[in-house]
Amino acid sequence: MENFRRDGLTFDVLDAGPSDGEPVVLLHGFPQDSTAWNRVAPALHQHGLRTLAPDQRGYCTMARPRGRSRYRLRETTDDVLAMLDAAGLKSAHVVGHDWGGLVGWALGAWHPDRVRTLSVLSVPHPAAMAKAMVTSDQALRSYYVGVFQIPVLPERLLLAGRGAALRWVLSRAGLPDDAVDRYVARMREPGALTAALGWYRALPWNGQDPVGRIRVPTLHVWSTGDAFLGRAGIEATEQYVDAPYRLEVLDDVPHWIPELAPDRVAELVAAHVRSA
Repeated sequence: MENFRRDGLTFDVLDAGPSDGEPVVLLHGFPQDSTAWNRVAPALHQHGLRTLAPDQRGYCTMARPRGRSRYRLRETTDDVLAMLDAAGLKSAHVVGHDWGGLVGWALGAWHPDRVRTLSVLSVPHPAAMAKAMVTSDQALRSYYVGVFQIPVLPERLLLAGRGAALRWVLSRAGLPDDAVDRYVARMREPGALTAALGWYRALPWNGQDPVGRIRVPTLHVWSTGDAFLGRAGIEATEQYVDAPYRLEVLDDVPHWIPELAPDRVAELVAAHVRSA
């Protein structure tokens, strides 16, 4: 499958690996795209797994709707369900990083019948994140979320000078140069950065529809070098999971776990899939 459609939008998908393998959905975050999994997916294929990595809402030329509400979590989770339907899959193993991880949490809470196992990289459960915002330094780490709520200004600042500011931010946060080049090029496409920021700007709508308890086997991976997400929310997450839960901590790896620790991610996910 190369793409699928939902509500007039067309999403690109990297569908690879053994066609009869256990299906694993790979969900990227901001400002990444499906290529975030370029080194993880082949390793999963070696374990006999099929991978489906979509360019999520806002990251495809044909899937950039206008309006903040079009990027709320209910919409982004329904996109994944539409992909499973298009692929003829009743359920799949779900792996998400950053915003893709939040989609994973929502799928595990709202649609446990469609999720065989859940693996979340970097981000805590939304309720644990909310708790950490008032009990730790997480609010300081997340200052940029407030900045992203401002209309127009973030786009102008980050894309000035052919994306020089965005390039500097990503490089300083530890993202490899080749990935920086790919993601900056994607964000410089017309309307791309505004669409990607729509995920942040839709947060008020997400608050109206909270993510509940997780009822599927869950692997949680966090890295101590993450400048954006601290330990407090990660350690509080287990209390929101009513299923087998495992936390794996990677030492000194920055936020970009799929790009920087692909072999370890593939090893952990493959073992989690087998355990189910």
